[in-house]
Amino acid sequence: MYRPYELYIGLRYTHTKRRTHFISFISLISMLGIALGVTALITVLSVMNGFERELRDRILGMASHASITTFSGQLSDWQGLSALLAGREKIIASAPYVSGETMLSNGKRVTGGILRGIMPDMEGGVSDVVTHIKQGDINLLRPGEYGIVLGSEMAVALGVATGDSVTVVSPQITIGPTGLLPRLRRFTVVGIFEVGMYEYDRGVALVHIEDAARLFQMDDKVTGLRLKLSDIFLAPEVSRELSRELQGDYRIEDWTRQHANFFRAVKTEKRVMFIILTLIVAVAAFNIVSTLIMVVTDKRSDIAILRTLGASPRSIMSIFIIQGVFIGVLGTALGVAGGVALALNVETIVPAIEQLFNVQFLAADVYYISDVPSELHWNDVWVMAGVAIVLSLLATLYPAWRAARTHPAEALRYE
Repeated sequence: MYRPYELYIGLRYTHTKRRTHFISFISLISMLGIALGVTALITVLSVMNGFERELRDRILGMASHASITTFSGQLSDWQGLSALLAGREKIIASAPYVSGETMLSNGKRVTGGILRGIMPDMEGGVSDVVTHIKQGDINLLRPGEYGIVLGSEMAVALGVATGDSVTVVSPQITIGPTGLLPRLRRFTVVGIFEVGMYEYDRGVALVHIEDAARLFQMDDKVTGLRLKLSDIFLAPEVSRELSRELQGDYRIEDWTRQHANFFRAVKTEKRVMFIILTLIVAVAAFNIVSTLIMVVTDKRSDIAILRTLGASPRSIMSIFIIQGVFIGVLGTALGVAGGVALALNVETIVPAIEQLFNVQFLAADVYYISDVPSELHWNDVWVMAGVAIVLSLLATLYPAWRAARTHPAEALRYE
């Protein structure tokens, strides 16, 4: 008796009665439609977040969080710069590198690629390539022995395995008795890595930094320093700080610049997918319109009696808004519960389905990512829930407005 009568009547109209089984069925369908749409929205966006995380991790398995180079392409006294950065809280590790474009050949097989000189004992601090060695050992890269570690796709293209030799041709030239000659060196394959990104598995080869510097005639200089940060999303901030503090011919880049187009495309795809799936929720939400219009038609005499008892048009409108919002909120709650449960268990459910029906959605011999990853972001969940509830509220306005315009005399004329 102490509740507002609008709330009491609005909630009571959601109960099934003998005459209104069909209306209650439509209400149930609307509720389930909203729940299904929200569930699909949460699950799909969580899977897309998972794929984005996998791709980001694989890219950063070879690329650095940030790098310091010079506009001339040669950095001297990298040891002093590394010591200067070592005390910073946001920078976990740094490692020098020498990089250049080369041509690699084995007999009649020729391919181009990036030759990267590294220090094996420091490379593990800035990249994950050490953990992705399929054959051999990266520690076999020793100065003067001219060992090389190839990406798996590059090794296939050249037709080599560990123990074989490849010829590396540098773009620099030397002057010999017969004229200008390209610089080339024979390397022995001591390892093969696979990080799961075709760009790197097909186009990158690793050698010891001293061998690379000797090949590219860089003496004791390096191309730059690669940095690993405590948080990859701090990369733009750290880059700006270093740009302000470091004086000289320094060029500072981070992974968000190096792969800006790729991650911008992923974000655009997620945004478009959000809009498409929101339309599913909108269709379900606007089923509430037909439900409430039928309720208003069925309850015309009840509305007229309430008006004669002194209920204002605003109160009548509130009754049907409460009913529609109740359907939307309950459907959204069911959808959030189902979507969160599904998103948190996708990596278990998908393999079970594959095993049950003897199928494989992402074949390992075709796709680098053969599992379906998922990463739930609670901010996305709250946004989706809010959108669903707002759409449900908008769907109630027209039927509630029509109910408020009901004239008691006309409604009771034939009662």
